[in-house]
Amino acid sequence: MCRWLAYSGTPVLLETILYRPAHSLIDQSLHSKMGVETTNGDGFGVGWYGPDSDDGSPAVVREIGPAWSNRNLREIAGHVRSPLFFAHIRASTGTAVQQTNSHPFRHGRWMWMHNGAIAGFHRIRRDLALAVDPRLFPDIEGSTDSEMMFFLALTLGLEEDPPGAVARMVGLVERTGRAHGVEFPVQMTVAVTDGARLWAFRYSSEGASRSLFYSTRVDTLRALHPDMGFLRGVSDETRLIVSEPLGDLPGAWNEVPESTYGVVQPDGDEMVPFVPQAA
Repeated sequence: MCRWLAYSGTPVLLETILYRPAHSLIDQSLHSKMGVETTNGDGFGVGWYGPDSDDGSPAVVREIGPAWSNRNLREIAGHVRSPLFFAHIRASTGTAVQQTNSHPFRHGRWMWMHNGAIAGFHRIRRDLALAVDPRLFPDIEGSTDSEMMFFLALTLGLEEDPPGAVARMVGLVERTGRAHGVEFPVQMTVAVTDGARLWAFRYSSEGASRSLFYSTRVDTLRALHPDMGFLRGVSDETRLIVSEPLGDLPGAWNEVPESTYGVVQPDGDEMVPFVPQAA
């Protein structure tokens, strides 16, 4: 499987989140504690939003090697500052280790990343591909189930209704998988953003989803840990969503409940039950 993080809040250097925490995503690429695999070395990617994009689209850098030794990632992280960014380290579930299969995936201003798998993907891939809008299909670059999920969600209305589109995507994958004899087709934690709002989903067909956590409100953490300098420099709206905690700071991390999605947005965060829908 994989490990990922999503950051939203006060603009920070990427290295502040990617490298400095005790159990940073870079450390997790070698020493994951909660993932299916301890090592996640089958590629990585970072995507971020900045002030200079004319169309609001994010910059995305993806590589096929491990994150822990990549000098270009270290260089980017020390010089890029962003208010919203994704980072992902990959452990392949069977598709090729190639640049186009590394996350995050981008389409226009939208960005998507995934941990998990579609069970029996090799059996149902053709049926799922035929369900993608023909106008979107040429933009699929890789061969992963993760990218297929993204383009199915785009097909099913992601730009207008992200939670509904993801619910319809999951419903379609489950119906297709079960038609081919797959009992539990979907295992996922997903992050998706349009550059303004951030949605994160935790769901699996068997009700035993991969780990996902969100950070405690910054004002609460300041009260708990007044000596933490980082907390003084970020806004109360700053949030992190992670596959596994970046450290063991007491009170800092909260598990996302099973079959739930959350949205981080300017007018107030929400946590909502997630139920697949018929496409």
